[in-house]
Amino acid sequence: MKVIFLKDVPKVGKKYDIKDVSDGYAINFLIPRRLAEIATTKIVTEIELKQKEIIIEREIQEDLLLKNLEEIKNKTLHMKGKTDDKGHLFSGIRARDIALAMQIEYRATIEEGAIKLLKPIKEIGEFDIPIEIQGKKSSFRLVVEKI
Repeated sequence: MKVIFLKDVPKVGKKYDIKDVSDGYAINFLIPRRLAEIATTKIVTEIELKQKEIIIEREIQEDLLLKNLEEIKNKTLHMKGKTDDKGHLFSGIRARDIALAMQIEYRATIEEGAIKLLKPIKEIGEFDIPIEIQGKKSSFRLVVEKI
């Protein structure tokens, strides 16, 4: 029986896949649990239209992401912190601090997990802060100054 998957079913099919499965599996398991439905020509055309819309939406999102990453690349973020005599910060600057500062200063929403810091920044100076979102990489400059 040819069915269209409405949800991902592990080791069987992904959402909107059209596959042949045994009649018993479809009638007794997939259809009652609303994981799939019988593939009719009307439903197949609707699914194909949805897939095209999803592809177009992904392309738009990816273009927007690339533009935003390129725009962030030219930014310089300034942060201040209390230091000792040697120029070491009392409290380190972490990814969440940088994300919050980017939102306040540039209205750029960057998730904390996208900022790839190896360790908190605990010194005054200039740093390149790497960002990785959906496999796309960029960076911006962070200038840490003392109060």
